[in-house]
Amino acid sequence: MLHESFVKLFWQNFTSAPEAAAWFHVRPVTVKRWLSGEIDVNPMAEKLLIIRARGYLPDDTRWTGFKIDEHYCVIVTPDGRRFSPRELMSWSLRFDEYHALKRMYELDYIPARSNVVTPLPFRGGRRIKDIQSDTVTKEKKKAYRKARAKRASRLP
Repeated sequence: MLHESFVKLFWQNFTSAPEAAAWFHVRPVTVKRWLSGEIDVNPMAEKLLIIRARGYLPDDTRWTGFKIDEHYCVIVTPDGRRFSPRELMSWSLRFDEYHALKRMYELDYIPARSNVVTPLPFRGGRRIKDIQSDTVTKEKKKAYRKARAKRASRLP
């Protein structure tokens, strides 16, 4: 990284040399020398500055535009939405709760997985011609319940 680029990126991310020194774990005098050009910038400090400027996220196209705001401890999406760690942790619970309610009120269905390519299953040595419907109807559920109740009543 060129010295001018480092200085520009530095002042975009830090307000003072002592703040940066605490973040880089060096003395403020070292940071001042980097900024003045007296000594070459440590390559690891350059990498750390780039990581901080990108918002701590990996250099992957899927993360383009996302940032982590360390002052508020949130992930910021490209459209400006902010998610806290607690909110992200609750998504799995919301997902489970949603599907439990669907099962409870017989609105359950198994969504077709469009991104997974699997071969059709074997049935008696031959493949099924068509993929069967993934939706479970209310009538079919009632029939399953009746059959299960019938089997349970026969057991001692």
